[in-house]
Amino acid sequence: MTNPLLSDWSTPFSLAPFDAISDDDFAPALDVALATHTAEIAAIAENPDAPSFANTIEAMEAAGEDLDKVLSVFFTVAGADSNPQREALQREFSPKLAAHFSAISSNKALFRRVAAVWEARDGLGLDDEQERVLMLTHRGFVRSGAALEGEADTRMQAIMGRLAELGTAFTQNLLADERDWFMPLAEGDLEGLPGFVVEAARAAGKEKGAGGPVVTLSRSLIVPFLQFSPRRDLRKKAFSAWAARGANGGETDNRAITAEILALRAERAKLLGYDSFADFKLETEMAGTPAAVRELLMAVWEPAKARAEADAKILTDMMHADGINGDLAPWDWRYYAEKRRKVEHDLDEAALKPYLQLDRMIEAAFACANRLFGLEFAPLQITLYHPDCRAWEVTRNGEHVAVFIGDYFARGSKRSGAWCSAMRSQAKFPKFQAPVVINVCNFAKADPALLSYDDARTLFHEFGHALHQMLSNVTYERVSGTSVARDFVELPSQLYEHWLEVPEVLSEFATHAETGEPMPQDMLDKVLGAANFDMGFQTVEYVASALVDLAFHEGAAPADTMAKQAEVLDSIGMPAAITMRHATPQFAHVFSGDGYSSGYYSYMWSEVMDADAFAAFEEAGSAFDPETAKSLEDNILSTGGSVEAEDLYKQFRGRLPGVDALLKGRGLAA
Repeated sequence: MTNPLLSDWSTPFSLAPFDAISDDDFAPALDVALATHTAEIAAIAENPDAPSFANTIEAMEAAGEDLDKVLSVFFTVAGADSNPQREALQREFSPKLAAHFSAISSNKALFRRVAAVWEARDGLGLDDEQERVLMLTHRGFVRSGAALEGEADTRMQAIMGRLAELGTAFTQNLLADERDWFMPLAEGDLEGLPGFVVEAARAAGKEKGAGGPVVTLSRSLIVPFLQFSPRRDLRKKAFSAWAARGANGGETDNRAITAEILALRAERAKLLGYDSFADFKLETEMAGTPAAVRELLMAVWEPAKARAEADAKILTDMMHADGINGDLAPWDWRYYAEKRRKVEHDLDEAALKPYLQLDRMIEAAFACANRLFGLEFAPLQITLYHPDCRAWEVTRNGEHVAVFIGDYFARGSKRSGAWCSAMRSQAKFPKFQAPVVINVCNFAKADPALLSYDDARTLFHEFGHALHQMLSNVTYERVSGTSVARDFVELPSQLYEHWLEVPEVLSEFATHAETGEPMPQDMLDKVLGAANFDMGFQTVEYVASALVDLAFHEGAAPADTMAKQAEVLDSIGMPAAITMRHATPQFAHVFSGDGYSSGYYSYMWSEVMDADAFAAFEEAGSAFDPETAKSLEDNILSTGGSVEAEDLYKQFRGRLPGVDALLKGRGLAA
């Protein structure tokens, strides 16, 4: 019987036949796909014909179709719906895949062909996108160590294999800590909690089989608990568990793993001739150098810290007024900030939340995409990997554009956070393929599902990434969609968040879950007026994480990552009542793989642009100005990585922005 992962998928839109795939299919399918890809690569490397763009670069682009199919399905379910068998497969697959791709990047015959095409590039008559694909292919080989010889070459392959193992172990340890911990709540412990938190706690208890309500380490539950619970002892217990993820001792402790990862990255950079891993990593980003990153972060740090320290004094006074002496602690901040928001902005999250229904916010994201880009979304009745998933066909002018999948609810089998990925990326070569894009979130499951304002912003953020994938219009998958510089990739997602704050969007889609009434104008005014509330806290916890990430990769690798973290935070004067958004043992952006290593700053780099980019719509007189929307699509959303990020932005806006727009947008300008 044919393995369903390797067969032709005669499903609607050639989607993976999830109902036909079992966990037992993954390992044999991967072995076949790896062997097929190895043979394809060998045929390219050993081709007796002179190297050309078609028989070398395009041939590599066309290779690996079976491998792409297997991995797209496996990594989707491994991240969003894991189980012990899938976790074991991840541990088995990581070194296999690392060895496979290392063998390709260190294939000397293949690299000679790529290098020959690169040397001859000026006489090949390539178009701009082909030149870009050639440059990226050649640069990728060089940066992965293809030019290394002998012991250095062997060592590089060993490093990459070990890093793959460590990244998988880090992720699984963190998932285990998040999945296994929960705090039972007695009925009396629910006092003071709004109904939506109580309902989420009961639903979590049901999932855990706890026989009553619980608090878990899912952000969608623990954050509102910290915001609303008047029980300081319970807040401290919950926060302490949240902060300790990955650092609890025993088999799931990530601290030694982080040190080994940093040491291997530093060695990798040295083998390639760079002073540090940060120098290596940032060479291909818009920022270019660690110094440029530090300059941006410190320009934001000082005003953010000043705001946070002023806020801390106010919150401390509120706490003392409650009869609690001593210093404000990290488990106190959200509780007193919420009380302060209610006083200063007369804005109550519990009263706001019924107006932010998940289904209506999905509709809002779709409606904005329709007005801006003409996209239409029709529900699909298809079987996906989990019953919580939903799918839509995306069309424009009656033409199929993409399939969009939303997986919105938290569950124990899903890693924390929110992300967007393409199960299939847009391309026209070697054959046309429309994208299949998925947004994964971790919202509390309830009926109806209600979002916090931050949740709603997350939904719009991830949908901005999805639009970058769906509107991609390039020839080669290598430069499709979000295949751009890391500090540019967050521009479309962070820019799309702005449409959540457009008054006409909220007035249409923020309707009450029970009455259906639109959000009252005075509440809408308060929501928009409080948009920058507690921005000192939010900016400090983020920038501190970005500065620690940069320090980890700038010089020699620290033997003790927790000591290094403490040293960095002390040097910048981290306020005592605020913690890093992601402490080192749970910093998955940086340690589950090297995607955001030395690159956590990129959200802020993109934010400098997103504030300026939305200003283009404001200057045109409407958040839905058609000419500005067309320019955004033509110059940024459709082009993927086919042009340098800096050039794309200049084409859209005419210039690069300064940090002033960001400080103004965050309400931190002097």
